[in-house]
Amino acid sequence: MNKKLGLAVAGALVAFASTANAGISIPAGDWTVDIGGNVNAFYIHNNSSDSKTVTGGIANTKGFNGSGASSINTGLLPSWLTVGAKTRQNDLDIAWAISIQPGASTAAPVGAGGKNENRQAYITFGDASWGSIKLGKDLGVFGSDAILNDITLLGVGSQGVVGQTGGTTTTLGGIGTGYIYADFLGQMNYTTPNWNGFQATVGIVQPHNDGSYTGALANNQKSPAYEAHATYAFTADQATGKVWAEVKGQEVYGVGNTAGKSDTSVVYGVGANVNVAGFGLTGYYYSGEGVGTTAFLLNGYDAAGTQRKSDGGYVQATYVLPTATKVGVAYGISSLDKTAADATTLVKDNERWTVGAYHPLTKSLNLVAEYNRIESTNHANESNKSDIVTAGAILFF
Repeated sequence: MNKKLGLAVAGALVAFASTANAGISIPAGDWTVDIGGNVNAFYIHNNSSDSKTVTGGIANTKGFNGSGASSINTGLLPSWLTVGAKTRQNDLDIAWAISIQPGASTAAPVGAGGKNENRQAYITFGDASWGSIKLGKDLGVFGSDAILNDITLLGVGSQGVVGQTGGTTTTLGGIGTGYIYADFLGQMNYTTPNWNGFQATVGIVQPHNDGSYTGALANNQKSPAYEAHATYAFTADQATGKVWAEVKGQEVYGVGNTAGKSDTSVVYGVGANVNVAGFGLTGYYYSGEGVGTTAFLLNGYDAAGTQRKSDGGYVQATYVLPTATKVGVAYGISSLDKTAADATTLVKDNERWTVGAYHPLTKSLNLVAEYNRIESTNHANESNKSDIVTAGAILFF
C-alpha cells in the first residue's frame, strides 16, 4: 500500500478534520467542505467443517447445508461516505464530520436490502500551539493503531459469513484475533500538540454494558470509561515508524447481575510499526482484567461477577513488490482465561493466519485477494476451524 493510499485509509476511518485526507474539497465562504470515503465489495467463500461449542469463538461452524458457504459483502472497512468541513475562527481551528456506512450484505429473504450504520458525528477545535479537543462519536482511542496497521483493513480477515442472513454489515478483519475492537464511541478527549513526533490523547468515552446485568442500564454504566494513548513517530535514514502505548478502563456496575456490585475493568496495550525499503513489520500486545475478548467487556465476567483475564496480540510482515503490489502475512491470537465457575466450552483462544495481496490498479482503485485461517478453541481443547478465501476491490475517493 503506497503512502497516498495509507492516508486515504486513515482518512476514511478517522475523519475529515484535515484536508490532507480529503477526497473532494469545496470552498464555501469561510469554510472548506470535504467529501470522501470508499466503496468496497468482496466475494467470500467460508469453509467450516466442525460443529463444536465454543462460547465466544469467532470461527464459523458447519452449517446445515454442509461445510461451505458463500456471500458478497463489504470487508472490515465498511463502505463509507463522510461529509465534513473546517475553518479558522478567532485563532481556533474548527472542524466537524458526519458519516454513513451502507452495507453490501443482503438480509434474508433475498432483496431485503443491506444494513446501514452511522459511525461518526463529531466536532473538533484547537490550535497547533496547545492541542485540540474532540466532542462526539468517532473511532475509539484504545486499539485504534492496532486496527489501522492491520493488513485486513483493506480486505476481509475473519468471519466472512455469519448465520443464514447473508452476513453482518462488515467482517471482523483481525478484531478478536490479536486486538480488541476500538469501536465507534461518544467521546470527549484532548490531544496534545505534536512535540517532535510525540503526541498523546486522553479523555472519557461512552461507558460499555457488559451484558450481565438485566436491570436498569444506567446502573451498569454509572461512570464513563476512560482512554489514554501516546505515540512517538520517527524517521531515520530510509526507515519510518512509530511506537505506541495505551490504556482503557471502566468501573462496571451490576456485575454478576447483582445491584450495587461493581468492579474495575482495565486493559493495557503496546505496539510498534517500522517500514524500510519496501518492508514493513508490525507488532502489538495487550493484556487486561475484566475486559473480555473481541469487544471491550464482552465475556469479561463470569455469571457470578468474577473477572476473567485476557491477553493477545499479532505480528505482521509486508513487502511492496516492484509492481506496487503489497503482499503480507500475519498471525494473531486473543486468549481468555476461565474462572472456577466457567464451563469448559468457554473460548480459550481465537487465532488467525492471514496471507494477502493488495494491488493498486490505479491511485484510487485497489484489487484485494486474501486467505484467512481462523481457529477457535475452548477450554476442553475442542476447536472450530474456518478457511476463508476472498477476492474483491476497494475504491477510495
